[in-house]
Amino acid sequence: MKFRDYYKILGVERNASEKEIKKAYRKLATQYHPDKTKGNKGLEDRFKEISEAYQVLGNTEKRKQYDALGSDWEQFQQSGASYDDFVKQRNQYRQYRRPKGRSYAYTGNAEGFNGSHGFSDFFESFFGGGGGGNEAYSFPGADVSGEVMISLMEAYHGTERILDVDGEKIKLKIKPGAYTGLQLRAKGKGQKGIGGKSGDLYVNVQVEEHPLFKRKGDDLYMKVSVDLFKALLGGKQEVTTFSGKVNITIPEGIQNGKTVRLKGKGMPVYGKWGTYGDLFVALEVQLPKRLTARQKELLRQVRDGG
Repeated sequence: MKFRDYYKILGVERNASEKEIKKAYRKLATQYHPDKTKGNKGLEDRFKEISEAYQVLGNTEKRKQYDALGSDWEQFQQSGASYDDFVKQRNQYRQYRRPKGRSYAYTGNAEGFNGSHGFSDFFESFFGGGGGGNEAYSFPGADVSGEVMISLMEAYHGTERILDVDGEKIKLKIKPGAYTGLQLRAKGKGQKGIGGKSGDLYVNVQVEEHPLFKRKGDDLYMKVSVDLFKALLGGKQEVTTFSGKVNITIPEGIQNGKTVRLKGKGMPVYGKWGTYGDLFVALEVQLPKRLTARQKELLRQVRDGG
């Protein structure tokens, strides 16, 4: 890939100040503005080139990176990787591709190269380009991470999500028993590489709290209200679970806060088909707000042992 010298495009020295760069850009932008060069494709391209050069050199951080990367600037722009990751990967590639018995070292700056054997030529020879065989180098795509929120019911039954990663629709299947903190990996579904393999997609699962159930590991906990008379005399109590409604037996004289365990009515164990946690039901005895005269009389008789 041909190296574009932004300093040369703007007609400034490499040690030019921010003020000098801005002044040069404004002069050239006025000269080559599309309003003045309508219909001239060549001059329109020149204006785009000038604007691109200023976007880099007019930004302090981008200018530092451009000066450091030299001919690898275009490769960096297309990689989508962070500057630090790109430099690290490039250095690893250099170490891998360096011919045995040869060494390269450069500790100066770009001003040390001029003419046909310039800054771009140095890096081309370093990576095997130019007269060294014109071999291409590549970088793998970066990993991409994200988060999906699902309900507790979706976590119980399993669900799926359609994700948009760089314009590509990816169907993510979430198995039953998913839990907060679960990380799913879609191999090769991350950022596209440049001549190399794509990165991976990592999705972190978050499970919403449920108004009825409290989850602890694979077990579920809930509270169920039982009226006073059923607590005293016993009976059947309907309980809602994710697998349907069930009736539990309330023994006579049950105490407030008594916990009943329903085996296998908890959450599916992730990755273990057919294995479930338990559901623990805490019974809360509710006192009636109003009693009839007859009910009051009967309670007095019970109290008095009559």
